[in-house]
Amino acid sequence: MKKGSILVVDDNKNVLTALRILLENYFETVTLLSSPKQIYTLSRAAAPDIVLLDMNFSAGINSGNEGLFWLSEIKKHDADLPVVLFTAYADIDLAVKALKQGATDFIVKPWDNAKLIATLQAAYALRESRNKVRQLRERQGILSEELNREQAVCWGVSKAVRDLRRLIEKVARTDANILITGENGTGKEVIAHEIQRLSSRAQEVLITVDMGAVTESLFESELFGHVKGAFTDAKTDRAGKFEAANHGTLFLDEIGNLSYPLQAKLLNALQSRQIVRVGGNKPVPIDIRLICATNRDLQESVRKGEFREDLLYRVNTIQLEIPPLRERKEDIPVLAGFFLDKYARKYNKKEVSFSPATVDKLQAYHWPGNIRELQHTVEKAVILSETNVLQIHDFYLSPAAPASVDLDNMTLEEAEKILIQNALKRNRDNLSAAAAELGITRPTLYNKMKKL
Repeated sequence: MKKGSILVVDDNKNVLTALRILLENYFETVTLLSSPKQIYTLSRAAAPDIVLLDMNFSAGINSGNEGLFWLSEIKKHDADLPVVLFTAYADIDLAVKALKQGATDFIVKPWDNAKLIATLQAAYALRESRNKVRQLRERQGILSEELNREQAVCWGVSKAVRDLRRLIEKVARTDANILITGENGTGKEVIAHEIQRLSSRAQEVLITVDMGAVTESLFESELFGHVKGAFTDAKTDRAGKFEAANHGTLFLDEIGNLSYPLQAKLLNALQSRQIVRVGGNKPVPIDIRLICATNRDLQESVRKGEFREDLLYRVNTIQLEIPPLRERKEDIPVLAGFFLDKYARKYNKKEVSFSPATVDKLQAYHWPGNIRELQHTVEKAVILSETNVLQIHDFYLSPAAPASVDLDNMTLEEAEKILIQNALKRNRDNLSAAAAELGITRPTLYNKMKKL
């Protein structure tokens, strides 16, 4: 099947005629030019997929400099356009110079038809590949914009949040490792996305790994990848999360749940800035910006011997502490209004608002599930309300953990147990729904329930 368009530039009319007869059998469009000066006009009309360019156009000159000049002119217009150079004078040094300046290949006259066609078809395949890469990058850019729009941060008005925002804007533009701490539901992953958006790696990917859901047996394969045959189910080579995040950002959520033996493997990868796939022996260099998050007190875990101190220093260049919602009640009306607008648009409910009594009640509630609980509560109320003004009876606020509970004097396990119990009650013991509300995976929730 004939595919693509080719431009042939050669001052020999016999050569042009012979090439037209040959190439019309393989390409949809064959354009012939006897002078390279016509390239400027043609490029403004319809750019070809590949160019076959002679290297000498002036009588008595065979240095190839003319071809190199026009190669550079073509590359200025379209850096990805494959250019195959054509000459009657085989010169290794000239060929090397041409390839360094961006030529795709080099053909010597008189040519072998089969070799010429194979070279040009390979050049066309390269063009197609570059077009697909460009399209994927453009699509990724659009998706990133949509994701950023979806992940838009509602900061609130409290001093604690304003200070946090200033610190984020200051450190995001560096490559410093960041540890985000705070209770479940405070928005640690949203902050990680915001750091990525503000960073110099904003156009690259952000890869998220839930460390609480990664089993010991699959840890290395999941993070570092594996080669074919490394274990029973390794039917193909597979890149791990570190390689997937190369040049971008790696977000390790719930890093406090990582077992002590696995912490050493993670530390080694971070220190050496390279990984080795399971079953392989070739080190793969990695260039990532690391962001970690946890709801645990890692300093306390270090004192208990549950977390490596050297790993803590590695991941904790900058620590960002997100305060719980109950400690910044002035942010609750702002956040509630943000979610109200979001879900009113999503569910096509116009001119929806809160009654004054509803705002007071929302602000007085203790929100054990933090922002995530507020978000789900507002969404549910928007869906179920029958009027445009949301009343307090449109909201289900759990009475299980009253506002008088002094969480500051509880252990982490005691507070975690209350949060899990409340989430299970609100979701009628649906583990998947409760896990989603708490911001953890279902296996992590199951493990926590078993532990508690």
